Amino acid sequence: MDSKVKTEQYLNSILEKTYDAQRGYANASEVVENVDLKRWFAQQGAKRTRYAASITGEMKGMNESPEFDGSVKGDLHRSWMNIKAALSGNKDETVLEECLRGEQAAIEEYSEVLKHREELPQTVVSVLEAQKDEIQSTVNQIKRLEDVAAHIND
Repeated sequence: MDSKVKTEQYLNSILEKTYDAQRGYANASEVVENVDLKRWFAQQGAKRTRYAASITGEMKGMNESPEFDGSVKGDLHRSWMNIKAALSGNKDETVLEECLRGEQAAIEEYSEVLKHREELPQTVVSVLEAQKDEIQSTVNQIKRLEDVAAHIND
C-alpha cells in the first residue's frame, strides 16, 4: 500500500473519532443537568468541530478525500451514555465518566497514528500532536470535574 493511501486511512480514522467526540459532547450537553457542565460540553463539541476542520483542510491540501461522518461504535457509545445516565442517581458524574472513556480512546487513536509520523507530512504531525495534547488536557479537566460531580450528591 502506498504512503498516500496509508496517510488518508490514518487521517480518516482520526476524523471519524473526532466526529464521534463532537456528537458525544453535543449529546452530553443535552443529558447533564448542571448548566456549567452543559456549557463546557458544548465548548468541547465546538473544539472538536475545529479539529475536524483542521484535519480536513490538511487532507484537502494533500488531495486526499476526508470522511465526513462518525462511526457505528460512536453511535453505540452515545446510546450507552444515555442509558447509564437515565439509570444513574448522578447523571453528571456518569456522563463525565463516559466522556473520559471516549477521550482516553481518542488519545490511543492519536498515539497509534503518530507511530507512523514518518509517513505523514510534518504539518499533519504538528496538527495531530497539538490536538492530542489538548485532548490530554481535556482528560485532566474531566477528572477534576468528576471529583466535583461525585461530591455534589454526597
